[in-house]
Amino acid sequence: MSAIIRKIINTTKAPAAIGPYSQAVMVDRTLYVSGQLGMDPTSGLLVDGGVQAQAKQALINMGEILKAAGCGYDNVVKTTVLLADMNDFTNVNDVYKQFFSTHFPARAAYQVAALPRGGLVEIEAVAVSGPITDASS
Repeated sequence: MSAIIRKIINTTKAPAAIGPYSQAVMVDRTLYVSGQLGMDPTSGLLVDGGVQAQAKQALINMGEILKAAGCGYDNVVKTTVLLADMNDFTNVNDVYKQFFSTHFPARAAYQVAALPRGGLVEIEAVAVSGPITDASS
């Protein structure tokens, strides 16, 4: 049996991990992107402007990690959105649809007791590397 290749993905264009984890891990053609907060990659601080600003920055950070792995938002097949307040669901959706406009990934959204650094939203993703052909339904 041949070995499965695991590659750690890291970029300075997204915030560094704030714990013992990687920004992303590629296993074969599957990319697992760790949860991204709305942190400015330069300062390491959450961006100002509330949940929409944090959601936008989290998705920008995710995009930089995807790019470092040779992927883009179109490669994302599953996301998980963690919210400090479920009442922000619609506000986050308004930002989310700017990054995912067609062939929406599968998704789960949860309200959690707290997020690291006092964040209002955290978004993680699973993507597949390489060309994707969409089947008709």
